[in-house]
Amino acid sequence: MRALVIEDELKTAAYLRQGLSENGFVVEICTDGEDGLHQALTVENDLIILDVMLPGRDGWSILSALRAAGKQTPVLFLTARDLVRDKVKGLELGADDYLVKPFDFAELLARVRTILRRGPGRQPEVLQVADLRLDLPRHKATRGGMRLDLTAKEFALLELLARRRGEAQSRTIIAEQVWDVNFDSDFNVLEVAIRRLRSKVDDPFAKKLIHTIRGVGYVLEERPE
Repeated sequence: MRALVIEDELKTAAYLRQGLSENGFVVEICTDGEDGLHQALTVENDLIILDVMLPGRDGWSILSALRAAGKQTPVLFLTARDLVRDKVKGLELGADDYLVKPFDFAELLARVRTILRRGPGRQPEVLQVADLRLDLPRHKATRGGMRLDLTAKEFALLELLARRRGEAQSRTIIAEQVWDVNFDSDFNVLEVAIRRLRSKVDDPFAKKLIHTIRGVGYVLEERPE
């Protein structure tokens, strides 16, 4: 899951990046309104967390421009503006929720999950491939009924492969989607992550689900014996 945070307060942005990353999101930070709008229009995100008062362009106009362009990406306003008329304005412009600073991250995360469950392009709560099951709201993975002890990055990697089951994912795409970086020709980090994921998802079981596509990358699928 990709989250775009448009927030000019650096401590808040860093706090959001850490919290969302620990819960399986790939997070992009923009501290300027114009840059934020560009990212929101050109990159596919699952969620946008948007401040109102920003340099370059305010949050109201960013959301208006997004909706005018036909972008229905879920948006949560996160702002110190706590007047009722501000909340009403944000929701009338097309925001999915409005949370006032200072905020508790647990509440923000609960609101994010609610938005993603009900919002445009609603995401499935459970992904299943063969006997592998990913419960996304609970950040829980099981195989054959056994709980898999995954790190946040391992869960994010497995979720990406499960969402695109049967489709080969290149190393570059995986690096960009899970680590939010371009590894260029050095894929050692990815190779190590795949090995560790296989040791938990595949090694204890007879049927293997994570397969290498030579010269391309990896795919998650159930193959006949």
